Amino acid sequence: MRDAIARGECLADDVWLSCRGQIERHEPAVRAWRQLWPEAGCEAEVRKGALRGLPIGVKDTIDVRGLRAERGSAIWQGRTPQADAACVSALTQLGARVMGKTVTTEFAYFTPGATANPHRLTHTPGGSSSGSAAAVAAGMVPLALGSQTAASVIRPAAYCGVVGYVATVGNHASRGIMPLAHSLDSLGFLARDVADVQYVQALLGRAASAAEPPKRPPQAVLAIDGSAFGTVAPEMLALHQRAVDTLRACGVQVECDATELLGAEGGPAWVEAHRRLMAYEAAQTLAFEYNTHRDQLSPALSALIEEGLAIDGEQYDALRTQRDSALARFVLVMRRYDAILAPAAPGAAPEGLAATGRPDQSRPWQWLGAPQVTLPAGVSSCGLPLGLQLIGAHRNDHVLLGLARWMQDELGWRGRVPQPFD
Repeated sequence: MRDAIARGECLADDVWLSCRGQIERHEPAVRAWRQLWPEAGCEAEVRKGALRGLPIGVKDTIDVRGLRAERGSAIWQGRTPQADAACVSALTQLGARVMGKTVTTEFAYFTPGATANPHRLTHTPGGSSSGSAAAVAAGMVPLALGSQTAASVIRPAAYCGVVGYVATVGNHASRGIMPLAHSLDSLGFLARDVADVQYVQALLGRAASAAEPPKRPPQAVLAIDGSAFGTVAPEMLALHQRAVDTLRACGVQVECDATELLGAEGGPAWVEAHRRLMAYEAAQTLAFEYNTHRDQLSPALSALIEEGLAIDGEQYDALRTQRDSALARFVLVMRRYDAILAPAAPGAAPEGLAATGRPDQSRPWQWLGAPQVTLPAGVSSCGLPLGLQLIGAHRNDHVLLGLARWMQDELGWRGRVPQPFD
């Protein structure tokens, strides 16, 4: 999309109006948005920026001046920030144009909003960046902002058949983004093309090479099928194995033994450590809501906070020490591999809108603070998207996105238009 605007093949106003047309057609069924800007056009000064008026969606946990930011909760109904989040301000200065605010789960945790999966409206789009993933999948915007503390970008991207990228924890300013667990939270993007994510990420990071995003094949990959972290559907295991075989046929060295990385405690310990660390920090973050509006919190979120309150400071320190040890092994192992290849979710999007699916496949990597990318890599037996993810070394986001773009372009790992909208 960005390239088409830059080449003059379409005008920023045309893109904006096309997206609004998609919203008018599909929003009644998908329900991806909390609020939309009423304007139909794009100011001249916006069109001059590097992003040329590119329409973006913004998750409702991220502040946009003049639009409500209710965080998926009745507690903050009507809350309207007076300033943009740092990431939104940077993007609008670069010429992006905010289309509106997308639906999030309650405080970016598990209790979902009304959004449906565009590929099948009776199935979850995942969460917590539910609306952002669904809006991109349905063609309502070419790019949307999300955030991740456990699996909030990677999983909905997989379920909705789009590209999802989560930055190395700490890579982007968090001002104006609602926190959940401060040592785990990270900014993310959702799009239909890795090249668009590359370009935006490079611009935000002030990279000298932003105009020509890199693309290269991996030389060595560590493949982990996800069974160490939780139950994985047979068709996801089969997809992962096909990906391993494909990479080997392309001359990539693929290793499938993760013993050195996971250590003696194994994958379940990583998943549990992430969950407990998240609970402790969420109890700190949401102290006001819990202490003054407890009756307006969902049972799931109240239970998370109460679990966190039961963890004392010494236990919290032990959790961080455990992470430090795992992180040291991760750094050493990643010196030998370009990326880790793993499932982005246990399988295809589950049926029903009352839950967003299990986050087990992303918890370990978010616990380590590593960058991650979801790529649509297959289709389930019932016609729903299946996603694989690549995990990279810390602060090697640009390298990881280059690998992802090669896999997208050369291996055909691309999303498809949702069937209801063909």
